[in-house]
Amino acid sequence: MGLLDKFKNALSSSGVTRLDVSQRFSLDRHSFTGTMSKFHVATDQETKERFGLKLLDKEKTKLFRARFKGLKKPTEAAIGKKIKHPNIVVTHDSGLTTTGQEYILMEYMDGPGLNVVIKNRDEIIVKNRLAMIRTMARALQAVHDAGFIHRDVCPRNYICNKDLTDIKLIDFGLTVPDEAPYRMPGNRTGTPQYMAPEIVRRRETDTRVDVFAFGVTVYRFLTWEHPWGTTDTSGMAALAHDSRPPDNILKHRPKLHPKLAQAVHDCLIVKPDKRMGSCKRFIAAIRNVEQEEAS
Repeated sequence: MGLLDKFKNALSSSGVTRLDVSQRFSLDRHSFTGTMSKFHVATDQETKERFGLKLLDKEKTKLFRARFKGLKKPTEAAIGKKIKHPNIVVTHDSGLTTTGQEYILMEYMDGPGLNVVIKNRDEIIVKNRLAMIRTMARALQAVHDAGFIHRDVCPRNYICNKDLTDIKLIDFGLTVPDEAPYRMPGNRTGTPQYMAPEIVRRRETDTRVDVFAFGVTVYRFLTWEHPWGTTDTSGMAALAHDSRPPDNILKHRPKLHPKLAQAVHDCLIVKPDKRMGSCKRFIAAIRNVEQEEAS
């Protein structure tokens, strides 16, 4: 039995193959609610292999897709399948369940989100942090190289392995093609604490909105603090991103390698044409940085 046949095992009256979730999987009793979906840890009842099962909220997904009326925007699953990188979670399958709900079946990472690591100020990860930051940048660059803008780069969407030695990028729910119709002003989606000013101010966008969000994420990873010192998670928090400068990262990490400190701040520049242009450039900027702190 092939991979697709394995997970799609019931037929609807219209002849479309559908997934019977309860027959195929046992679900962990805990679920995680996202912006437009619920995420379950699903164990295959035959092979005992674990997967991530994402069940999309019908109404929220419909409202999001309505933003792109007249455009042939690829689905989240289609985008995930197009982006191949060892540090991007694999999208295995997608379709409809027997109850008519859209699902995405993906690789499961048995570890915490980077948001949990930051919240807990987990010092265990420090020895691997610099390597993981480079990995995070490469994964995001792979999204851009594939022709997409992630649009929701934040610690919650980077998942660590159990040993806190590796990290992968997830969630293409808000991702759009890097094409002119999708760069137009007005698409104000994302996580407010990580939003680039051009999103907040409803201006034209491109992949540099991801670079900004990446910069905020790395700043938090290196310091446990937010560049603007806020705990506000509402849209109001993002208004500070172009109304006052971020706190100097050296305020929190005085001995941080100056090249690393500068690279992070270059990601946080307000004007996109002055900002770090890509994650590839970020990686190049810290090419010779062998440890976090200057010797």
